[in-house]
Amino acid sequence: MSSSTDKPLVYLLLGAAGSGRREVVADLIEGGLAETDRAAVLLASTERASEADSRLGTVTRWTSANKQIAVELPMGATHVFFLSDGRANPVDQVEALKPWLEAAGAELARVICVVNCRLAEQHPEMVAWYDACVHFSDIVLLNHRDGVANKWLSEFRRRYEDLFMPCLFEFVKAGRVKNPPLLIEPQARRMSLYFDEGGSLAVLPDEIEYEITDEDGNPVEADEKENDEDEDTGPEVDPYFALDAAGRRAKRIPDVAKFVV
Repeated sequence: MSSSTDKPLVYLLLGAAGSGRREVVADLIEGGLAETDRAAVLLASTERASEADSRLGTVTRWTSANKQIAVELPMGATHVFFLSDGRANPVDQVEALKPWLEAAGAELARVICVVNCRLAEQHPEMVAWYDACVHFSDIVLLNHRDGVANKWLSEFRRRYEDLFMPCLFEFVKAGRVKNPPLLIEPQARRMSLYFDEGGSLAVLPDEIEYEITDEDGNPVEADEKENDEDEDTGPEVDPYFALDAAGRRAKRIPDVAKFVV
């Protein structure tokens, strides 16, 4: 399976540390790729070793500084599995991935979020963190469900169904998914348009008042603003990239590092 432009396909794996993402990636590689495909795994330098690492082949560690990803695209790879830092802000990492993809000459295939259901059930604050991950995801995999109440699982999934999220929900059992080829099919199902051509980044949200001037620098009167409301103002800002008046994310999410070992 290759992209229409023959660029390497990159799969971003979101999720908290300890969610079982590496077991899932191993299953996708073993059960989802053709013999002619060449897989590579990029793992955050901060992620600790895992028993599943032996199934991943050669793993390259990536680093970041000033919201910029530093790693070379592995030579000859057709499918690259990029695992986010599971102890850091996923929104910052999603933001940094797009320019890295462009510089590396790669194409985003899918964003996959692996949910640690036990963690989310034990810490209700984490649901807002997963909200951000699901917003950017094409696939949401429910993992570590042992001991988790069926009622909680149903309510967690219904939360996104009620919001008409287009992403696909699947279960993980013993580190495996039901249909690996289906999950790696490069078809976008995410709510966010950030990775689409012309996708927007961060600007001030609409509710913040600021002066608007015409091309000559003259202030635009209120009635003139109203007359221009129907004009095309460009792509809509992704809510997770919108900034408040202080230049911070307007939509805040919890610090995942407080909840993982």
